[in-house]
Amino acid sequence: MSDKLNVIIDTGCANITSVRCAMERLDIEVIVSRDPQVIKSASHVILPGVGTAGAAMAKLEQFNLIELIQGLTQPVLGICLGMQLLSKASAERNVGCLGLIDANVAPLEKVADLPLPHMGWNKLDALTGPLFNGLDQDSYVYFVHSYALPVGDYTLASCQYGQTFSAAIGKDNFYGVQFHPERSGKVGAQILKNFVEL
Repeated sequence: MSDKLNVIIDTGCANITSVRCAMERLDIEVIVSRDPQVIKSASHVILPGVGTAGAAMAKLEQFNLIELIQGLTQPVLGICLGMQLLSKASAERNVGCLGLIDANVAPLEKVADLPLPHMGWNKLDALTGPLFNGLDQDSYVYFVHSYALPVGDYTLASCQYGQTFSAAIGKDNFYGVQFHPERSGKVGAQILKNFVEL
């Protein structure tokens, strides 16, 4: 994999280091950058995210990265909030997002005995596509979120937490996972490995 340039977009969010360390544990060379030329030249791009959609989109605008991300043609993986940013808009403070997936992010419904945020290990359902090569259909991954995308034509995996939501999405070269692969043990490591092999 040494001939590939894997880039994590430096959005200034909290999970960048853990994503980078997860990649390095797999002997995947990766750099963190917000330099447009570095991002454009990457073979694979990861868009991490922790926090609110509004703050994240403001950072992308501040760094002049919105149109750049929208125009990328190599495989791109949004993680957690990074996945939600691929949508048209988020109900979290009613902010417009990147518009790459034709869907809107909505708050998870409050269901009795199920605390929010949805935090911890949960099972993936209906796994579809190359991100999940080599994984069992009932694989468990680690979530931390209060907002989610509904299930639609773009859904590559779903999850149940009082309701069914998209745990992974994909359209063209853009992919997203609502969970944290960097915190999801062997399953998460396989997903990251599968992504850089796309």
